[in-house]
Amino acid sequence: MEGQHVNRLYRRLHEGHDLVYFSVKLKESDLAIGVDNSSYSDSLVSLCRQELIRIRAELESYILLHPSFQHSLEPIQLLPAASPLVKQMADAARQAGVGPMAAVAGTVAQAVGERLDLVVKSVIVENGGDIYLNGNQERVVAVYAGQSRFSHRIGIKVSVAEQPLGICTSSGTVGPSLSFGSADAVVIKGYPAALADAVATRIGNLIHCEEDLGKAIETAQDIPGVTGVLAIKNDTMAAWGAMELVPIQRRNEQ
Repeated sequence: MEGQHVNRLYRRLHEGHDLVYFSVKLKESDLAIGVDNSSYSDSLVSLCRQELIRIRAELESYILLHPSFQHSLEPIQLLPAASPLVKQMADAARQAGVGPMAAVAGTVAQAVGERLDLVVKSVIVENGGDIYLNGNQERVVAVYAGQSRFSHRIGIKVSVAEQPLGICTSSGTVGPSLSFGSADAVVIKGYPAALADAVATRIGNLIHCEEDLGKAIETAQDIPGVTGVLAIKNDTMAAWGAMELVPIQRRNEQ
């Protein structure tokens, strides 16, 4: 979900060397955006900012008509005025069994990423720990899991064939985002990113101790559109599906 504090080392670890990175911030949205070197121009920063303004205005306008959309912790019925973006959030929430705002960060990341898809060869958009990526290069996305020994030490490999893809993270021990669980990290691979975001919240809510990891993984497996799950609690992890983990050398934050 948006507003979650993102460790800046985490951001540096998953940056590709073939990408140019820039940031776009607006209210709760804090996007780290990477595009391939050959496609980058300064105009992309303005393009992304304008797209973010448009997306937020669309969501905020709907929330004014339907305040429950912002506050509900369960799936809700939409008004006829709902836009495709709002419907995508609601659909993801319904599949995951959570409120629609659990899908907002992934939805925003993908919407900005899809706008960039029209003008660049490769793109990564990260929004509060939730990622949309698409392109012609294999990627490794770092895993940040708070105080767990796995934090900053493992990454998730993403093949070209898997892209476009959402990779979204929920944590009950890191950042202010709402979670009813205490997982150090739940990472979901899936498409669209709205679905991955919503499912990460759902699975994170189920984990309170190491013994909960297995059942949480089983729950995620049954949700169509989810292709991989990684769950970490303390120094124990469980994974399923397309989760190829690779070691990452720890760096100083300097």
